[in-house]
Amino acid sequence: MADPAALETRGSDFARLATKIQDAGLLDRRPVYYMIRLSLAALAYAGSWALFVWVGDSWWQLLVAALLAVVFTQFGFMAHDLGHRQVFRRRGPSDIAGLIAGNAAIGLGWGWWNTKHNRHHANPNHEDHDPDVSPAVIVWSTDQAARSTGLPRFVARRQAFLFFPLLTLEAWHLHVASFKALLKPSTKRRPLEAALLVGHFAVYFAVVFATLSPGKALAFLALHQGLFGLYLGCTFAPNHKGMPLLTSADQLDYLRKQVLTARNVTGGLLLDVAFGQLNYQIEHHLFPSMPAPNLRHAQPIVRAYCEQEGIDYAECGLLSSYGQALRHLHEVGAPLRT
Repeated sequence: MADPAALETRGSDFARLATKIQDAGLLDRRPVYYMIRLSLAALAYAGSWALFVWVGDSWWQLLVAALLAVVFTQFGFMAHDLGHRQVFRRRGPSDIAGLIAGNAAIGLGWGWWNTKHNRHHANPNHEDHDPDVSPAVIVWSTDQAARSTGLPRFVARRQAFLFFPLLTLEAWHLHVASFKALLKPSTKRRPLEAALLVGHFAVYFAVVFATLSPGKALAFLALHQGLFGLYLGCTFAPNHKGMPLLTSADQLDYLRKQVLTARNVTGGLLLDVAFGQLNYQIEHHLFPSMPAPNLRHAQPIVRAYCEQEGIDYAECGLLSSYGQALRHLHEVGAPLRT
């Protein structure tokens, strides 16, 4: 993704903020950090599967399923950082590592997800342009609720209560969407992406069903993929859900478009690790190529600048962020409940 600093007019509000961030050295790459993080992730991945084989045909594998859900999500965070070129400046190494972390390791299509995520960054929380607020199942605005039919209309009535249960299906949704994207002729590297995705699931299912009896294997798959989707969803939901939705009538500059539609989640170092530093969502959206460990250092600079410019800067604790998101979903579905 292109650095937004290069896209803004010199002298704009964002350009002045970008100068402060650049002068602080926060856009510089962190090769040692990512080398350690990638190595630890690879060791955790290999170690978890080694533990799976060692435990064998036992119901204790449900604990291994929970462990692998955490490891898979951390690989998802790594793929995210690679997609934004936070790790490598050049596209080639980023794509190679992204295909390994996404397609091969966790079964998520690198090309499809990267394109989708870049559209989200270009127009966050925009009803017409952000794929993350399209009314596929959940509806995000009263207008979407009024236009909804079928499953989205049925779900919208109680979507605040169904939101977390639905997240247990998110990983399967991402897997299916990854394969569906390969049907499009415009998809880049289709043979390679297809081979890696098919290879991932061939090995995944073979190892699970060769090690476990059918009943335990199905329970393992349900729990592993369910917790994987739930963990992913729980890290992304607090970032934008319940924040203002934009339409074509809104004409905001880059700085305000990114800040006003995002929310930071506070909680200390443990939350930073659990969220892959994406709890600093405002800073990440303003500077998507900024290495993840630099985001917390950028936060006080961005927050002070927003206060100086009179721009609302949203941050709250984890439970409060979920509460705001769920209240928004409940209010959106209210007209359908009457």
